[in-house]
Amino acid sequence: MGALRVITFIGAILNFYHRAFLFNEVQPVDLPGCQLVKGMEVGSEDIDVLPNGLAFISTGLKVPGIKSDASEPARILLLDLEDGGLIPSPLSFSEGFDASSFNPHGLSTYIDEKDGTVYLFVVNHPGPISIIEIFRFVKEEKLLVHLKSVTHKLLTSVNDIVAVGPDSFYATIDFYFSNIYMKYMELILGLRWTGVIYYSPGDVREVAKEFHSANGITISNDKQYIYAADLTAHTINVFKKNEDWSLTPIKSVDVNTLVDNLSVDPVTGDIWTGGHPNLYKVFVYNPEDPPGSEVIRVQNIHSDNPIVTKVYANDGSVIQASSCASVYKGQLLVGTVFHRTLHCPLH
Repeated sequence: MGALRVITFIGAILNFYHRAFLFNEVQPVDLPGCQLVKGMEVGSEDIDVLPNGLAFISTGLKVPGIKSDASEPARILLLDLEDGGLIPSPLSFSEGFDASSFNPHGLSTYIDEKDGTVYLFVVNHPGPISIIEIFRFVKEEKLLVHLKSVTHKLLTSVNDIVAVGPDSFYATIDFYFSNIYMKYMELILGLRWTGVIYYSPGDVREVAKEFHSANGITISNDKQYIYAADLTAHTINVFKKNEDWSLTPIKSVDVNTLVDNLSVDPVTGDIWTGGHPNLYKVFVYNPEDPPGSEVIRVQNIHSDNPIVTKVYANDGSVIQASSCASVYKGQLLVGTVFHRTLHCPLH
């Protein structure tokens, strides 16, 4: 029995090497005309773009075990993609919100069809717990009015969210355990104990499960489907959103990268993501051999033959640890966990 356990553990380690791409090296794919966005040096973990081109960006995330150069409190930045100057500006918070402990992770916007009110949902990690902060955006004042903080026993280790109402959302849980060493073991052993939680006041439940590490999540343009990333399974998972907010699994698409946050092209419906070519380099940072970045586009994901394209790849010499990619009118904006932000024309 002892020998069998050793063999099983060795098998788990080898499987982890494969899932984490520990020996993978980046094959560069360039895009002409790319430039770094000035003033963004400490990450842009998630980005969500409104139909008018205003991009909300979470920056300054601090995660135990992952490099961070952020010395000041984290912020939400606003970048107008209709303005060629590409100058981000920080948003202010309404009085009473504790900005000093703000540690933003994934984010999502929701526009009320009745009156056009823009709500911003942000995953906040002020400590070991996860809090979903809900704000109302006041464009003229560049202000986020804090409306409520959401916590729940099922909302542990929240990575990303997609808002589906003024106070309702789907959230991904990236780790089952809270202890950092147990998280490492969870990754190594390949446990499939994470998933997706649906939240609305009075209705909180798990609606998808058996992910290795549920990560980015978004919704289709027609609001009929939910797309959720599984980081170490390298997949984007497609779910049908039912009338009772439950999810029915449809398919999984392998994108051959450690897939992070997701976004949807508002015109074509293509899915875009920032991916990690090598997970080891993200967790064990070496400035001489930094983590690379990949940007993936998935076309026709609902067809029998989705087209997966590596649009951009860099070995870390330009941007490191890409976590998201969003498009707007022929522009690509690539965010990172702790590094810079890249803007590229797509035409």
